[in-house]
Amino acid sequence: MSGFFVDWNGDLRATDDPGGGYSCEIDLPVRYVAVKNKNGVTIHEATLYRNQADLDKARIKAGLVPGSKSWGSPKEGF
Repeated sequence: MSGFFVDWNGDLRATDDPGGGYSCEIDLPVRYVAVKNKNGVTIHEATLYRNQADLDKARIKAGLVPGSKSWGSPKEGF
């Protein structure tokens, strides 16, 4: 299952390409996304939006960013 979630910077990311070397674990019935690091530790939790209609219904206006976009900023060391 693929979909979308909002990261901690307010960017919209695809669950199949979250970037940062992270992966997503999805619990479809509760629309939950756990973003995990390479060691399997959850580093971010979010709501799953399955498609554009779900995003529109939730009034999410964030732009979709590619996985290559950093999760942090240069002043944070990213």
